[in-house]
Amino acid sequence: MAGSTYGTIFKITTWGESHGKALGVVIDGCPAGLSLSEADIQIYLNRRKPGQSNISTPRKEDDAVEILSGVFKGVTTGTPISLIVHNTSQRSGDYGDIATYYRPGHADYTFDEKYGFRDYRGGGRSSGRETIGRVAAGAIAAKLLLQMGITVTAYTRSIGPIEADMNAFDKAAILSTPTAMPDKNASALAEDYLKQTMQELDSCGGVMECIVEGMPAGIGDPVFEKLDANLSKSIMSIGAVKAVEIGDGIMVSKSKGSENNDAFCMNNNTVSKKTNHAGGILGGMSDGSPILVRAHVKPTPSIFRSQETVNKNGEEISIQIKGRHDPIIVPRAVVVMESMVAITILDALLLNMSARTDRILEFYDRV
Repeated sequence: MAGSTYGTIFKITTWGESHGKALGVVIDGCPAGLSLSEADIQIYLNRRKPGQSNISTPRKEDDAVEILSGVFKGVTTGTPISLIVHNTSQRSGDYGDIATYYRPGHADYTFDEKYGFRDYRGGGRSSGRETIGRVAAGAIAAKLLLQMGITVTAYTRSIGPIEADMNAFDKAAILSTPTAMPDKNASALAEDYLKQTMQELDSCGGVMECIVEGMPAGIGDPVFEKLDANLSKSIMSIGAVKAVEIGDGIMVSKSKGSENNDAFCMNNNTVSKKTNHAGGILGGMSDGSPILVRAHVKPTPSIFRSQETVNKNGEEISIQIKGRHDPIIVPRAVVVMESMVAITILDALLLNMSARTDRILEFYDRV
């Protein structure tokens, strides 16, 4: 299977299935000398693991990470870093019937059409558990970015019709609310909405948002390797994400140039902008303003209502899905978005190191 590797210099390859023995990631291109422990990575994995609230799947997994290579005496060696997380709470019997039919909203049919075979236990590689490797790699990328003064912060912007009030933004609430919303009042309303949705045997979607602060200007490329294009690809690769916006996003189609353009100004002898409609990226390159990315996530396709589908014999049937499923994907996917953004930003920064002759000569100056 192609397509399990992402990145150019800071490159990750995820592996494993939802109901296999383990999942993990190999990170190639991480510079030597970064202080790194399993605890650094576990903080991120704990944000996405199941069974932490009444609005997530009851599947219980420790998601304990183990570093297999690439770290010696608590420091990265510059060689490939291999990380593993063992599955401990599989209930593959819940998925036995799925082998004979195609679940609405899932990759069952398309997987069969592509490969002529699929691992139907929890969706195999199409399962949300594949993101364990992304998050583990993202924890490493985020730690290196932090040493450069760059922070990556993702959160839930909305759940169904309930939207967080950005004027009441509370960064601490992202980690303390079960919804990952930065607004505790909106989170309480969203929890009530989700409880009602669950009683109706249904699910809902929402919007994730991510802010990158501390970015220097000029990171990215002007044509096919645009920073916004690569961010969009990385986020769209997360299961259930159906649309990505940068800055004002789709609202630009309703704006006038005089409204959408960000005026430049001087701020402490540095070129700055008075507004940030562009979301921190101009012409495919960072402009020094905070980068703002938004992702729209579809409702969880596994719902407990009766649904119509087709089996492998071509017969139209009705099904009722079993198993343990999240009523909403967004709160646990927030850290996945944060991780993919961190990986993409770090990769772009490393690629940019060879963009200018004067800086290469400065780096290798032996005087």
